[in-house]
Amino acid sequence: MGKMIGRVFATALAACGVSGAALAQGAVKSTHGDWQMRCEVPPGAKAEQCALVQNVAAEDRPNLTLLVIVLKTADQKSRLLRVVAPLGVLLPSGLGLKIDDKDIGRAGFVRCLTTGCVAEVVMDDALLGQLKTGKSATFIVFQTPEEGVGIPVSLSGFGPGVETLP
Repeated sequence: MGKMIGRVFATALAACGVSGAALAQGAVKSTHGDWQMRCEVPPGAKAEQCALVQNVAAEDRPNLTLLVIVLKTADQKSRLLRVVAPLGVLLPSGLGLKIDDKDIGRAGFVRCLTTGCVAEVVMDDALLGQLKTGKSATFIVFQTPEEGVGIPVSLSGFGPGVETLP
């Protein structure tokens, strides 16, 4: 399972221009509650690149997993929330998000890779604040238009973790 997470993590980072090969072995630099800070210096890069990562599975469907990644954009001005969902999710429905049972909205899927489909959103200050102060988030993937499956993600350690993103 760890090797698969590494592959998905690397592929998801590669999707944003971060070298996937290097980050497949991205070292866990620190742990913040239920989140891990994974870092690596990609080939040709001068600086280390890091992301805050959590891998979760649906309670009743262990094969339905999400990889949640928070990283800074290349210009260092914004933070991206990127979620890798398994292949087979319904793309037009997007990825739903609730924080402490409050409906936040949906993010669109931007691409599918061999390891899964990627949804992403640039986090504004309001969303960042909600994630920092919330207790738990629920990401909702759809397998049919009527059937959304909620996957809980702990926000324990998210605030301190996101503040330490280099």
